Amino acid sequence: MVGMRSESGLPIEPVYGPAALEGFDAAERLGEPGAFPFTRGVYPTMYTQRPWTMRQYAGFGTAAESNRRYHQLIEAGTAGLSVAFDLPTQMGYDSDADLARSEVGKVGVAIDSIEDMRVLFDGIPLGEVSTSMTINAPAAVLLLLYQLVAEEQGVPADRLTGTIQNDILKEYIARGTYIFPPKPSLRLVADTFRYCKNEIPKWNTISISGYHMAEAGATPVQEIAFTLANAKEYVRAAVESGLDVDAFAPRLSFFFVARTTLLEEVAKFRAARRIWAHLMCEEFGAKNPKSQMLRFHTQTAGVQLTAQQPEVNLVRVAIQALGAVLGGTQSLHTNSYDEAIALPTEKAARLALRTQQVIAHESDLTRTVDPFAGSYAVESMTDEIEEAARALIDQVEEMGGAVSAIEKGFQKAEIERSAYRTALEIDGGDRVVVGVNRFRTEDDEPYEPLRVDPAIGEAQAERLARLRAERDNDEVRRRLDDLRHLAEKEGAQADTGDVSAGDGNLLYPLKEALRARATVGEVCDALRDVWGVYVPADAY
Repeated sequence: MVGMRSESGLPIEPVYGPAALEGFDAAERLGEPGAFPFTRGVYPTMYTQRPWTMRQYAGFGTAAESNRRYHQLIEAGTAGLSVAFDLPTQMGYDSDADLARSEVGKVGVAIDSIEDMRVLFDGIPLGEVSTSMTINAPAAVLLLLYQLVAEEQGVPADRLTGTIQNDILKEYIARGTYIFPPKPSLRLVADTFRYCKNEIPKWNTISISGYHMAEAGATPVQEIAFTLANAKEYVRAAVESGLDVDAFAPRLSFFFVARTTLLEEVAKFRAARRIWAHLMCEEFGAKNPKSQMLRFHTQTAGVQLTAQQPEVNLVRVAIQALGAVLGGTQSLHTNSYDEAIALPTEKAARLALRTQQVIAHESDLTRTVDPFAGSYAVESMTDEIEEAARALIDQVEEMGGAVSAIEKGFQKAEIERSAYRTALEIDGGDRVVVGVNRFRTEDDEPYEPLRVDPAIGEAQAERLARLRAERDNDEVRRRLDDLRHLAEKEGAQADTGDVSAGDGNLLYPLKEALRARATVGEVCDALRDVWGVYVPADAY
């Protein structure tokens, strides 16, 4: 916090009193927990009957290594799995692709085919565990691989629960793991909505993410404004594809960051819920209360972790987790203290989970709903964040919506300005970072990071060679041709003349190609053949 201003640049008063809430209508602005506009939370009882889902994010190296970590997390008490994929998988490349070789298994697990997905979830009953997958451009591909493995386990699709991130718009803004241009990418998102409505009804089809924009430097106001602007674009795309808003909106979910600025973070979450409820009701005519609820997952802020004095990150993460819980999150991942240095060790991952367990079981935060309701400071900050975020959403809409604003580079430029300002404040000492620009020590204690075997790329390439030698390659070619043919059709309502193709839905031929043991890279290449790849304007 710099000069008594919040991270979003809004003023913070030294003392708040009744005057801060003059004219405040609690019934209108807050409502009851679980009721419109959901300021106080999306469920009437929130954590008083059951705590949030403790969902720890993990994945590295081979599928077998990640599978062992998942079993360790389940034994430690985690209630949900969250899969991190390596960069080649996120970009739709197989591990033996030239562009992939130096990145295989580095920042997540390498998944090339159904063979790897089978190993990843070996011994994990998919009908009993909720799984989140941080995957975007090829989200439909990884979801279908998950469904195919569940079928092999004898688990019907209507019992599967979990989330795919599937938020391609924020990739163009902040993260960069896009493949295709925006228009066909949005078609794939809408097809996923339609597919899951019919086939995997309990699955959350998208996790619209502000987290990565925040990690790139977005302020809390920018984080929720750009996220909700993207969400409006997805809702429009789905409605234009022929879906009724109340048929898919209850399965939309969101993903936000939790910073150490606890009061502003609590206000941010409350403001986001209220904005979304009004948007869905007033702009899209949603009648189902579940369509108006902003349900979200939170991850503590990785960008605030430091490599210097890494144990101090335990304190940062605890504060961030408190902000998420007080803000009403539905699920939470707490970062490990060593993530600024390397992939988390087993001990660090266990401590991160224990942080959540202490908050849930040793504090009194789960005994009452929304304890900040009526706070002079928090209610005032909530109103100010809502007003600023709405103004920024309107600015995006005036440009023609999120996609048009992305093409103009608007969101990216705004975030970069915020990130630059933060960097200057840290470098100049105006923003204190303990252990970095204040309270430093001469020598940090030695730390042995978790290391990924550099030979993993060769091992994955050998697995792929065996797969291609053993499968029916003629069938794979036929299935990939079916996928290309349908991708050439215009939109999700394309008349294929083939009921099995799902009335133009790409996920049906995609699933059959994966069942035939086509690889992630091969199905993505088939779509690249038709749609091309996205190249940002500033790349020229």
